Amino acid sequence: MSRARQPPLVTGISPNEGISWTKVTIRGENLGTGPTDLIGLTICGHNCLLTAEWMSASKIVCRVGQAKNDKGDIIVTTKSGGKGTSTVCFKLLKPEKIGILDQSAVWVDEMNYYDMRTDRNKGIPPLSLRPANPLGIEIDKGRFPQKDLEALFPGMSADFTSENFSAAWYLIENHSTTSFDQLKMAVVNLKKQANKKNEGSLAYVKGGLSTFFEAQDALSAIHQKLEADGTEKVEGSMTQKLENVLNRASNTADTLFQEVLGRKDKADSTRNALNVLQRFKFLFNLPLNIERNIQKGDYDVVINDYEKAKSLFGKTEVQVFKKYYAEVETRIEALRELLLDKLLETPSTLHDQKRYIRYLSDLHAPGDPAWQCIGAQHQWILQLMHNCKESYVKEQKGKDIFFPMLDLDSDVRPSPIGHLSQTASLKRGSSFQSGRDDAWRYKAPQQVVFVEKLTKLVVSQLPNFWKLWISYVNGSLFSETAEKSGQMERSKKNARQRQNDFKKMIQEVMHSLVKLIRGALLPFSLREGESRQYGGWEMKSELSGQWLTHVIQTVRLSSESLTALEIPNDMLQIIQDLILDLRLRCIIVTLQHTAEDIKRLAEKEDWVVDNEGLTSL
Repeated sequence: MSRARQPPLVTGISPNEGISWTKVTIRGENLGTGPTDLIGLTICGHNCLLTAEWMSASKIVCRVGQAKNDKGDIIVTTKSGGKGTSTVCFKLLKPEKIGILDQSAVWVDEMNYYDMRTDRNKGIPPLSLRPANPLGIEIDKGRFPQKDLEALFPGMSADFTSENFSAAWYLIENHSTTSFDQLKMAVVNLKKQANKKNEGSLAYVKGGLSTFFEAQDALSAIHQKLEADGTEKVEGSMTQKLENVLNRASNTADTLFQEVLGRKDKADSTRNALNVLQRFKFLFNLPLNIERNIQKGDYDVVINDYEKAKSLFGKTEVQVFKKYYAEVETRIEALRELLLDKLLETPSTLHDQKRYIRYLSDLHAPGDPAWQCIGAQHQWILQLMHNCKESYVKEQKGKDIFFPMLDLDSDVRPSPIGHLSQTASLKRGSSFQSGRDDAWRYKAPQQVVFVEKLTKLVVSQLPNFWKLWISYVNGSLFSETAEKSGQMERSKKNARQRQNDFKKMIQEVMHSLVKLIRGALLPFSLREGESRQYGGWEMKSELSGQWLTHVIQTVRLSSESLTALEIPNDMLQIIQDLILDLRLRCIIVTLQHTAEDIKRLAEKEDWVVDNEGLTSL
């Protein structure tokens, strides 16, 4: 025999205080084996089960309701472990007045590096042009705890791009076991890097010094000869020589620097292109990443990436960025359609419905996906009810369902809901065989089996439908992003406007349930136009009073289950009217059968008096 599971134990809650409808994360042990195992969750005495989202056996996410107590325990109840305990408390705060909420974006800090081409500092992202190993020697991570290093160097950092960089912290963390010779080699590498940076801007000047000095010498010689001769002929000759020297100097400079400058321009353009690709590779790779994450089902990752891209490039004027962002929007639109199809699929669990609605709200899907899901579930429940009737009507001939054997003297009667195969056989009357040496098998009429199946269907489907509406009203279907964008307030406003529409949905389900049962048991109570839609049964013989009693019990249990959902009584009044009609019909049929049995007594009496003066009856 397997051991019973331990009761749930709550060991942490984050945050541990907040106002009503605060989203909290509960952590602990034995918090259930699945969403269906979680049957109770209270915080400060308030029932939070409707907003609970089971994540794992150690984690539950929910929202705190409007509790009466300012501070209280977190109690989790499961089917497998029962009612649990809590080692922590939650403090309920009074709500403050809501002011203006300013949105802020978190940006990655940029680092400064020295550009030896322009001799000035530039700000670039830390991922580009950052040396992985500034010392140029092998990195050997030490085993010093991070907390000890932070205590030893308060306010400092081992990141060499930080303003508070600490060289001692960096050496202890990355080179604690490095030899002294290797450290001296690292010093030499650092000096080489510094010299390259300082000499970078002078390298272009040194290459043209020889040509400059040659031109300077030629000009000095010309000036001396002009002063010595002073003649016009010499002046013309020297001027011609000067022009030749200058032309030769210009040609030499062009020859020397053309190739160098060409390579420099090409390197600059390549470097700029790489910087752009490195800085904006997130956008360039985003369409492909979205497709991959959709195939893997990582919709949260897709939504986060889309929100980031929208904030950075949603209003860009760069054509390249516009092109890639348009492709991202195309993929996101396809994802919206995919999620909406999954949301409207039936059957579907309440957990999946809430998840898809949250995804669609974060993706700013048009319309109201939550209300569309409620409408689809309503139509699906009605379709299930009518399909159930059609299937039993078609199989009515020759396919009676047998009930298991049961001792008729026993007073034990199982619940009709969910236990059709264990329904007690009923004693029919004196017309049956009087001796019961063995247990009896009775055939359940097809109408009785249909009522069992129909009520079980409604009781199993309507709770999730009702919980979906409650979540839609209180706004627990949406994420924190939707709260900040005001989408939750718009949803609550839509819910208030659609209360009458949802009430009509519940009333339509209740009317269909009652009319389908009337069509099977009380066809004479239907109108002429309703017989084809809700009737169609072959009435070979009228049900006995015992079977009608069984049906009444089934309908009463269904009514009690629906009342437990806190559905308003005016919506359930039609079921009470049905129970009253069934009771009256049961009394009439029972009295009719009793009268017939009394009439048949004369046929069984032989009027022979025994020694005691009594006949056989």
